[in-house]
Amino acid sequence: MSLEINVELTIINKLGLHARAAAKLALTAGKYGCKIKTGPKPDKLVDAKSVMSLMLLAASQGTVLHFHFEGGDAERAYRDIEQLLANRFDEEQ
Repeated sequence: MSLEINVELTIINKLGLHARAAAKLALTAGKYGCKIKTGPKPDKLVDAKSVMSLMLLAASQGTVLHFHFEGGDAERAYRDIEQLLANRFDEEQ
């Protein structure tokens, strides 16, 4: 069964979606078989498993990103990525 989840998550860490944060997000997304896309608008989404695509978003602190998860493990992927952003990519601020 294919599950679809569409949510908005806010980048709350001080440095935004910089290189290390983008790499962590891509690595986390890559653990799952479902499709994961993100971007500033629902019609402008990029592959969340691609570090370069994520960095090109230039998402600073406070940016709201739209996430689209599609596949059998979409719920687990969503929870994992939601937690990663809530934890500020494990950064101090």
